[in-house]
Amino acid sequence: MSDSMVSERPRILGRYELLGELGQGAMGVVYKARDPVLDRIVAIKTINLTLPKDELGEYEGRFYQEARAAGGLNHPNILIIYDIGKSERIAYMAMEMLEGEELRSVMTHKEALPLPLALDIACQVAEGLAYAHERHVIHRDIKPANIMIVRDGLVKITDFGIARMRTNEVKTMTGMILGSPKYMSPEQVAGRSLDHRSDIFSLGVVLYEMLTGEAPFAADSVHGIMYQVLNRSPQPPSARNAQLPAMIDLIVAKAINKNPDQRYDNA
Repeated sequence: MSDSMVSERPRILGRYELLGELGQGAMGVVYKARDPVLDRIVAIKTINLTLPKDELGEYEGRFYQEARAAGGLNHPNILIIYDIGKSERIAYMAMEMLEGEELRSVMTHKEALPLPLALDIACQVAEGLAYAHERHVIHRDIKPANIMIVRDGLVKITDFGIARMRTNEVKTMTGMILGSPKYMSPEQVAGRSLDHRSDIFSLGVVLYEMLTGEAPFAADSVHGIMYQVLNRSPQPPSARNAQLPAMIDLIVAKAINKNPDQRYDNA
């Protein structure tokens, strides 16, 4: 499949019939598709493999490694990945088709969410992360855009198996890694090695924003946000939302501690 065919919205990718475009990201296009073998509707996330040959093998290998790890996760709070494949310069994941709303959309009014709702969302994300971490899978990109609220308030974490593709381990991809640095852990911003506690930090940032309507780290530039993540301790949530109990301040402060050793060890 040529790049020109991709830009013209190809109707077939692997065995999947593409029915329409759901959205575009930094790395590729997301399609609504039909799996003719199992006769079900799926979402297809494509990854463009338009890299120099000396980097393509490493990048492609990492994609399959990450996708297989994510595909092994089976938890109610994690988006199901059904299949991975490749067609010419396009790699893709076929996954569960969700009907719902991104947490990012729920938070667009910059207002605090009701406390029970914010805690319920955070608890469900934490349950999914704990399950993944037990299986040595780190998400690396927990943020409102990767949290979906679907039927009956069920929360699903999306984009497992994708986040590592955005790291600067692939030199030509560095322009993509800082799309949302305000949710990154200090060790992630600094380019140090990560473990599961990086996801816990990111979840703490999301919880802070749900509780206050404001991100704990905000600036006019990417570099300004990075500086704050590394050096600034934000006000406790109750300073921005007086209705919050003191225990919330303690929970958030522990989750977003600059030192991973001082955070919760388990989501």
